[in-house]
Amino acid sequence: MNNSTRWRKSTHSGGNEGECVELAEIDGHIGIRDSKNPAAGHLTLAREDFADLLTHLASQS
Repeated sequence: MNNSTRWRKSTHSGGNEGECVELAEIDGHIGIRDSKNPAAGHLTLAREDFADLLTHLASQS
């Protein structure tokens, strides 16, 4: 990851500044981090794994 990485807040985070997730494309992968604590690091997933995660999360609601 470099300083030009563009993080964007999830549209599902809402506007109340509560528990927010940010996403970024990092070298063809998807980075996920806590917007309230970006210095804590991030999780990087392959696109296929990110899609599987979203499918799993959608099935839980």
